[in-house]
Amino acid sequence: MLIASSIIAILMGSLVIFVRMKASKKPVSAKKIILPPIFMSTGALMFLMPMFRVTWSELIEAITLGMIFSILLVKTSKFEIRENDVYLKRSKAFGFILIGLLLIRLALKAFLSKTIDYGQLSGMFWILAFGMIVPWRIAMYVQYRKLMDKLNGPVHTKTI
Repeated sequence: MLIASSIIAILMGSLVIFVRMKASKKPVSAKKIILPPIFMSTGALMFLMPMFRVTWSELIEAITLGMIFSILLVKTSKFEIRENDVYLKRSKAFGFILIGLLLIRLALKAFLSKTIDYGQLSGMFWILAFGMIVPWRIAMYVQYRKLMDKLNGPVHTKTI
């Protein structure tokens, strides 16, 4: 199971790098930033099954590590205004950081699989990934809104 899940992780990481490189060729939208964590949130249904449940300390460890990893992604995700639209800037470091995070994740999985049940470990790594993508996407959305405000002026909402 460890080898199969590691191969899947490598394939997913490669897909993310490929998608990210293509994304810099098209304008960004709020929907493109917000939807990935929403889609990923459906994975939380795994915790309905007892084998995937984690302890409170494992939950806190996974979220904390995910948030620390997200800092690297936030630092390499910058936007620019081109042709009166907002685009994601290409970052050579992003691919290397993603590969580095993937290697760290694989090393942690190999090390922790000796002491933590496979189901719990799967739950922990889902939490780690979710704890990484949510702060990253929030930071991206804030950057995006700032540039959109620069382009179109601030959007004011009515209050009741």
